[in-house]
Amino acid sequence: MVIKYQNKLNIPITELEQSAFCQDGSNFRTKTLEEEFKSGVRWQKIPTRYLKLSPEEIKTSIKEIKKSLGEKVIILGHHYQREDVIEFSDLQGDSYLLSKLASETKDAEIIVFCGVHFMAETAEILSSSKQKVILPNMAAGCSMADMASSNDVIRSWKQINDMLPSKSSKKSVIPVTYMNSAASIKSLCGENNGIVCTSSNANQAFEWAYQRGERILFIPDQHLGRNTAVNYGIDKSEMVIWDPYKPNGGLTKEELENTKIILWKGHCSVHTRFSVEQINKAKKDYPDVNILVHPECTNEVVSEADYVGSTEYIKNMVHNAPAGSSWAIGTEINLVKRLAHTYKDKNVFCLDEMICPCSTMYRVHPAYLLWVLEGLVAGYVINQIQVEDEVQKYSKLSLQRMLDLPNK
Repeated sequence: MVIKYQNKLNIPITELEQSAFCQDGSNFRTKTLEEEFKSGVRWQKIPTRYLKLSPEEIKTSIKEIKKSLGEKVIILGHHYQREDVIEFSDLQGDSYLLSKLASETKDAEIIVFCGVHFMAETAEILSSSKQKVILPNMAAGCSMADMASSNDVIRSWKQINDMLPSKSSKKSVIPVTYMNSAASIKSLCGENNGIVCTSSNANQAFEWAYQRGERILFIPDQHLGRNTAVNYGIDKSEMVIWDPYKPNGGLTKEELENTKIILWKGHCSVHTRFSVEQINKAKKDYPDVNILVHPECTNEVVSEADYVGSTEYIKNMVHNAPAGSSWAIGTEINLVKRLAHTYKDKNVFCLDEMICPCSTMYRVHPAYLLWVLEGLVAGYVINQIQVEDEVQKYSKLSLQRMLDLPNK
């Protein structure tokens, strides 16, 4: 769902809702679902009895049901989930690790994916045909993924290829999509000699793509694409931004011909909040601080950071850091708070003093997890994720290319 303005710019509602959950950090806690609904953002409808359940009542019920379901059900939890969802997850990770785990999870009949829609789609694509994947709240999308609609990407892909016909044995353009995209976009990549990547393996995906093509169309996060390209050794003068709301992306044929990477105009609502000013303040407050950020941050922030890496990289850096060290982190607050709580012998804090969790990930309230688990006990599969056969076929191809990349 989008809000349409007269200039034809479509702003995803998930982007506009990002600030709804921002807090000053003094009272960052899970409320009843009834209280959460007052935030004014979209929530999937749920039976009314779940609205007033306290966090304690929900926790007790989930524990009992999980025990009764046993190994029939496995719960995957993304690192950005709130703590009272993560505590019930059997496996945790970032989008890459959870994709890998989903492909290896063969025993459980049901995979409950506590994450966002594109992650659950990926689990459905990579799991066996005998398994069912559930997303507790169908409103848990991704503002970044929403910035690359299927229709816009398909139309843009055709325009780019019309402007850049292949002139050698190499393809003119190789599509590379970030994991944070719909299955239909992954399918387009699979069908057109492309690949999926995550922030963990974007550099390897670039190497794979440049072996096969002259340039890359990177969808949908311009910042991860730019930061990876800079790290790969591509000059910024060889990068252009494709704006799907302008004719031919707002670019001339000459501009496209002289580029090495075409960056889709998209971004992460969480990671673009971090700034150089925040880094400077952290360094002033703690002169020995280590600045550790996610590559979805802007290039200005990444350039000023001491360490840059995926969610798993951030987690491992803090884990391996010496006691007494200070870490100012630029990523989603639930992970930062979890790291600070886990590693109390280190000074771990978020670069942004205003706590703004991922508004879409935040929709997986524990009450929704309880709802789908109780449904299973009653014999109902609520919120099953299903991907069309044709889309699944080509998506699986592009995802498998990613999973086959060498680990570095």
